[in-house]
Order: sequence, then C-alpha cells, then structure tokens
Amino acid sequence: MPKGFFYLISAQFASGLADNALLILGIAFLYEQGYPGWWAPLLKFSFTLSYVFLAPLMGPLADAFPKAKLMACMNALKVVGVAFIFTPFHPMLAFAIAGMAASAYAPAKYGLVTETVPAEQLVKANGWLEVTVVMAVILGTACGGLLVASKSFGWMSTLNLSFIEMLGLDLDTQYAGPLLSLIVIYSIAGLLNFGIPNPNIRYVQESMKPIALFKNFIQSNRILWQDPIGQLTLAVTTLFWGIGAVVQFAVLLWAKEALNMPLEQASLLQAVVAFGVIFGAGVAGHYVALQNATRVLPLGLWLGLSLPALAFSSSLWIAIPLMLVTGFAGGMLMVPMNALLQNRGYKLLTAGRSIAVQGFNENASVMVMLGVYSGLLALELPLHWVMLIMGSVMTLGMIYLMRMASQKTDSTCSAI
Repeated sequence: MPKGFFYLISAQFASGLADNALLILGIAFLYEQGYPGWWAPLLKFSFTLSYVFLAPLMGPLADAFPKAKLMACMNALKVVGVAFIFTPFHPMLAFAIAGMAASAYAPAKYGLVTETVPAEQLVKANGWLEVTVVMAVILGTACGGLLVASKSFGWMSTLNLSFIEMLGLDLDTQYAGPLLSLIVIYSIAGLLNFGIPNPNIRYVQESMKPIALFKNFIQSNRILWQDPIGQLTLAVTTLFWGIGAVVQFAVLLWAKEALNMPLEQASLLQAVVAFGVIFGAGVAGHYVALQNATRVLPLGLWLGLSLPALAFSSSLWIAIPLMLVTGFAGGMLMVPMNALLQNRGYKLLTAGRSIAVQGFNENASVMVMLGVYSGLLALELPLHWVMLIMGSVMTLGMIYLMRMASQKTDSTCSAI
C-alpha cells in the first residue's frame, strides 16, 4: 500500500467509530427526552441529508483542496455537530451538521484511495477500507452501547454533572459525559489526517457558482448512469445501502420486540453482522480480481432473503448465524462493486466528482428507505411485515441487476 495509506484508514476508523457511537447515543438521548420511537430512524435520515442536497458541491470541494486537510476540517465540524445536542434545538439538527461533515469527508477519503492506489490494487485497498469501516461500525456500536450503559457508573455520573454545571447547560440528561468522549475521538481523527501525504494531483478548477455546480453535477450523474459499468455498479450499491440502512434499525427493534433486549445489548447484535462483513470483505479483497467483480452479484439474493428470515425468527441462536452469513455476503458483494465503480468513475470524471455522485445516489436511497420504514412503523405495521417488504425489494432488484450484468460482461472486461 502507498505511503500514508494506513494513516488514512486509521483516521477513517476513529471518525467512523465516533459516528456509529453517536447514533446509538442519539437514539438513547431521544428515548430519554421522551420522543416517540419512530424518531430514531430520522436521526440517520437527517445525517444523510447533506450527502444528497450538497452533493453538487462536495465533489468539486474535495478536488479543489488537499484532501487530508479537508478531512481534518470535517472532523472539527463533527465536533460542532455533537455540541449542538446540548442546545435547545432538535437533535436532528446536530446529526444534520455531523452529516454535512461526513458528506465532504467521503469524496475526500475515497478520492485519496483512487488517486494513490494503482488499479490492480484497488480491490485490495477497498478491502482494507471496508474492513476498517466495518470495524468502526462494530466497535463504534459497541462503544455507543457501553457509553449508554455508563450512565449508571458513579464516575460517569460525576463527570456528567460536572460538565453540565461547568458549561451552565439548561439540559437534563445523563449523556453529556458520554457525548464529551465522542468529541475527544473526533479530535484524534482530525490529528491523524495530518499524517496523510498530499499526492499533488491537480484538477481543472471548476466554477463554484451554485448554478454551474448543479449543472456540472447533473452532467456527472448522467455520465455515470449512461455508462454500462457505472450504471450497474451504481444500481447495486444504491440498492444495497438503502436496504442496509433499514436493517441497521430493524435489528435493534427486532431485538427489543422478539428478545426483550435493552438498547445497549441490542446494539451489540449489529456487531455480529459487521464481523461477517469483515470476513467477506477480506476474502473479496484477496481473491476477487477487478475484471471478475460482477461474479459476486448472486450474493445479493441472500441479502434479500435473509431479512424476512430474521424477522420471523425468535431465537438468538438462529439469528446469530443468519446475521454472520448475511454480513459475509454483504462484504463479498460491496468490496468488488465499490472498486469497480471507483475505477470507472475516476476514468470518466474525477476522483472527487465520481465519489460525490456515488454518495448522492446511495444516500438518496437511504433517505427514501428510512422514510418508508419510519412511515410504516408510524402506521403500526408489524415489524416482520416491514422486513418482508424490504427483503422483497432487495431480492427483486438483484434479480433484475443480475440479468443486466449478464448482458454487459464483455463491456465490463474491456472497460477496466
């Protein structure tokens, strides 16, 4: 791997760990403050808003500035987002600010990988990055659960009270101390970014006027969606992340309803899926060549079928192996798809623009799916029917995309 690559994934790990812990703490904070349960998915919804609405800006922004320094600044903005939880504003605003930072962080991070890693090592680099991302999910979710549970510890209660009194916060919460620890982690992530060297790749500076940015983004989107390889990979990753966002919350609710598990314990079940993703990502990074990336598409069928299977199970000993295999299939599917999309996007556009287009489509899917999921819960539709609907969408979508891929095999090989 190139010089500075492990600083990159270390910074990504620290920032991602805090992001995932923040989500668990945010859900606990909502429960504590008396918000209805259907508000919880909307925290993630607000986090992804900037990925969609600021996507025309974030690609050119990542290409206009040194990416490592931009990532450090975005970690500082995430600190501001956490601080907003202590204000009278709705917690969704805090997550929207953190999401704004993350939406700029993503094209800078993946753009650095594309700029510095040779094409023949891109799947392996994505394997490393995916393992790091998933480790951040595992440990971040576990960290969030532990921080939620820490409210009962004497030293945390003392820290919590001291923090509230020191800043004169007009807020009755047990989570001020735990949230303060996330600010420390974001600060560490920002410092790690300064160990990443600048690859000194320069792009033609585009106009930063809003109308020009919007037109350029529409054109970039059209270029990737009209390209055979771009269309296939974008469709797969967009569908995967939309359904995956629902699974993240559905697992928590399933554990509460089927197993009567509290949030701090249920959050650890997400780590089971993530362990499977790590294994799948590692296998894909070592054994799947870029030109053979489309051969992993049938694994998407398992993802669609496993969701309703989990919903109708009521035993932890059935659910855990199911989650592990589901995570493995997800890791095996997404690492080659991401590598193929990045390689193609870099050739057709620029590193920052292509990742911004990818982030826009994936997070638009996340917003739609979470909006549907929250709406179905608000209508009091039973969880197992909600998960059956989402699983059916994933299965039918993957069947269609596999047929599409079978018609584009020759163009895939020639485009790499």
